[in-house]
Amino acid sequence: MSNKLFFGDNLTVLREHVPDESVDLVYLDPPFNSQARYNVLFKSPREDVASAQVAAFLDFWSWGKEAEAAFHDLMLRGGSTASFLGAFRNALGESDMMAYLVMMAARISELRRALKNTGSLYLHCDQTAGHYLKIIIDGIFGPDCFKSEITWKRSSSHGNVSANYGALTDSIFFVTRGRNYTWNQQYHEFSDDYVAGKFTNMDPDGRRWQSVSLRNPALRPNLKYNYCASNGQKYEPHPNGWAVKLERMQAYDSEGRLHYPARPGGQLRVKQYLDESKGVRLQNLWTDIPALNSQAKERIGYPTQKPIALLERIIATSSNAGDIILDPFCGCGTSVHAAEKLGRRWMGIDVSIHAIHVIEKRLSEAFGPDRVPKASGIPADFETAARLAASDPFQFQWWANYLVGVHILKEVKKGADRGIDGELFFPNGPGRPYGRMLTSVKAGKNVGPAMVREFRGVLEREKAEMGLFICLDDPTAAMEKEAVVAGFAPVVHGRVPRLQIVSMREWFAGRRPQLPPVERLPYAAFSAPKPIKKANRADPNAPELPFSFQGGKPKPGIVQHLNPLMVAERGDDLFSAG
Repeated sequence: MSNKLFFGDNLTVLREHVPDESVDLVYLDPPFNSQARYNVLFKSPREDVASAQVAAFLDFWSWGKEAEAAFHDLMLRGGSTASFLGAFRNALGESDMMAYLVMMAARISELRRALKNTGSLYLHCDQTAGHYLKIIIDGIFGPDCFKSEITWKRSSSHGNVSANYGALTDSIFFVTRGRNYTWNQQYHEFSDDYVAGKFTNMDPDGRRWQSVSLRNPALRPNLKYNYCASNGQKYEPHPNGWAVKLERMQAYDSEGRLHYPARPGGQLRVKQYLDESKGVRLQNLWTDIPALNSQAKERIGYPTQKPIALLERIIATSSNAGDIILDPFCGCGTSVHAAEKLGRRWMGIDVSIHAIHVIEKRLSEAFGPDRVPKASGIPADFETAARLAASDPFQFQWWANYLVGVHILKEVKKGADRGIDGELFFPNGPGRPYGRMLTSVKAGKNVGPAMVREFRGVLEREKAEMGLFICLDDPTAAMEKEAVVAGFAPVVHGRVPRLQIVSMREWFAGRRPQLPPVERLPYAAFSAPKPIKKANRADPNAPELPFSFQGGKPKPGIVQHLNPLMVAERGDDLFSAG
């Protein structure tokens, strides 16, 4: 199997594209509670300030037809999962949390189906719903398949917490499909204090060592034997027996590795050399991998982005080279990045078109464009575009903006101006500021001239040089008339209509809007300017980049996201509203 990247609902993708017992390892980092979105593109909003973009995801995790249908399907299957969900519904009712648990149960059930008998699943969660999810996992996999709850310390302190304990950790549930699962023991290095306190002995050649017990931790009658060492002394085993067979004991002796007791009746021990030690066996408390801070080189801008070292540890432990790794909530692509780096095959799924493009750019920069698979599920013709518009108008909006190549995508909160969905900047002649083009995307079928007229007013208010009104089907004559009234754009690229209507039917028929040349811009152009000394002489040919002069801050109620395909330099692509 080649690597695969899917845009779409992970439940649908799992059912239609992932065969039974085909996956070696699943890692999922789903939204942690019912007030988070289905993807991890934005910070979890409060219901009263939720944006239109986020509203679809809040609906998804609220009790409604989808949750009721999923609950009914799971109850028909019966078993422990149905019993647990029935009890949860009696206790929680038709709440957002109940919807969340039902949706997660449906997906975890599909993930178990996809796992090989030697496979493992790691579910990353926090204290909000972790206790419920653990019960769901037990119902689907069986309690004997649950192996460990890993506690990852992701933060050092939370100073803004009052009358409560700051939440510094996440939980990662480790569960296997069967008994004979893949396991590669991992270690972490000894601390300096540990080395100084334990490896206190030194051979004449300078090798440091500590003595470790040769007694068996379990009762092993077959390893009970008296040993006559090369020093002429006879040593009796511990009641449990020795830790090694006689042949291995003799090898230790001939290699000079046995450490003899200083007093009669003492226990025979063996030398453990520091330079041969792998380190401390990894336990279920992970404090050595810090969360990403704002200065981390690998930071992309997702607020819930996990460090690649965390995923590398999980993948190295529970898979081998060439194995298939699946992440059904792959967000900014940390899991697939780690899988590619470690020589695994992978499948990533995300419902956000923005996430798909972020992953594509991330993998291309890290491994080259030839290592980036073509994403499945992205509309390639009018019919698939129409299906996306009908099923998810908000993702249609984002997809359409990517299609025309905007630099900035707008997330607009309730009460804020909804007239601008994207912004695009273009060179407008030597010594002149960059031109600004706005987009407005309408996914519905009831599109008319009033919407075009309203968008024309937005162009006037914003003093934007151009505008693209993007809709699904062909515009009516009245709509085209409203666009013509806007006249021509004040640009140096000839007679270009100021307001153009772009329909997806026309786009896929090969009829494209008349646009000025557009180029990728540096990330610095969209960040707040740093104070600079006044130049002695201005360069008349130097273009003025827009946010270098406007400060890079969006208007209140708006969150801006940079298009990774049109912004050349890596940076934090999330600007929170003021």
